[in-house]
Amino acid sequence: MEPGTEGCEECLALGDSWVHLRMCLSCGHVGCCDSSKNRHATGHFHHTEHPVAASHEPGETWAWCYADKIMLDVA
Repeated sequence: MEPGTEGCEECLALGDSWVHLRMCLSCGHVGCCDSSKNRHATGHFHHTEHPVAASHEPGETWAWCYADKIMLDVA
């Protein structure tokens, strides 16, 4: 899966910042994490019901399943 953008899609459009990035493994949407003020990755899940987002940070190989509320290894 290729990311849709190099940063959080919504934050880039708003001119806002983020803490960490997550990429939807269903469609490639890149959103900001729950530590970011906008929480766009979680918002994307609630809007689309795409269940799994992987860390989009260098060297990190984990993902979060919103539906099952579990962490996954995507190495």
